[in-house]
Amino acid sequence: MKLYEKTLESKEIFDGKVIHVIHDKVELEDKTTAMREVVEHPGGVCVAALTDNDELLFVRQFRYPYKEVLLELPAGKLEKGQNPLENGKRELLEETGAVGREYMTLGKLYPSPGYCGEVIHLYFCKIDHYEQPEPDEGEFLNVERIPLNKAVEMVLNHQIPDAKTQTAVLKTAVLFDRLKGTPIMGEKK
Repeated sequence: MKLYEKTLESKEIFDGKVIHVIHDKVELEDKTTAMREVVEHPGGVCVAALTDNDELLFVRQFRYPYKEVLLELPAGKLEKGQNPLENGKRELLEETGAVGREYMTLGKLYPSPGYCGEVIHLYFCKIDHYEQPEPDEGEFLNVERIPLNKAVEMVLNHQIPDAKTQTAVLKTAVLFDRLKGTPIMGEKK
């Protein structure tokens, strides 16, 4: 099987500031047709920034769709014309004031592949220094430092429901374990 669906017709249903919704008619493997509703999103970026004391920087902020305050790693929507890494560096600085060094990709995440085309690019870095945070207009958040091992426990104990944060925390923990003692992780105290 090729497992491919061919788009036969496409109709834009909604054109918003952040998302676009399209309704497509597709041809399936067996030549029958089906309808697909897709949310198009410009994508995002998430940064797991580690201090010299092996703490991750987190932000707490209100997330309207869930009507609750969530604990997340610094993240944001991709800006047109910028690459994901540059976006990640900007978001980390804006939200926390941190400037990272030795960035490494943690891959990409498809948060809801059943209906949404969003791709979130995940990065890891060590914190080099701090400057003044500059949150976007209308963005209110609190910055927290959480030891990496505690953050892993929080993910495993269902205290961090955000998918990009869970993935980046767990990948960072594996990376940290594999690279312990190498220059990228700094000296253990």
